[in-house]
Amino acid sequence: MIPQSFKDIVSNVENAGLFQTIAMIIFILFFVVMVYVVINRPKKYYNEEENAPLEKDHEDDKFTL
Repeated sequence: MIPQSFKDIVSNVENAGLFQTIAMIIFILFFVVMVYVVINRPKKYYNEEENAPLEKDHEDDKFTL
């Protein structure tokens, strides 16, 4: 029998609900931590990235053939 979906594969595993719950908790914790890290960075951290599209290229940075 070829499983048709991921649900068919996981449903045959013992304690599948527990593994799914743990995976969801890990994902949510990772997402919350990433949001916290990004929000709590000082604004000066992003100044270089903020102005990057507006800066002129230097002559030595250009690639020429």
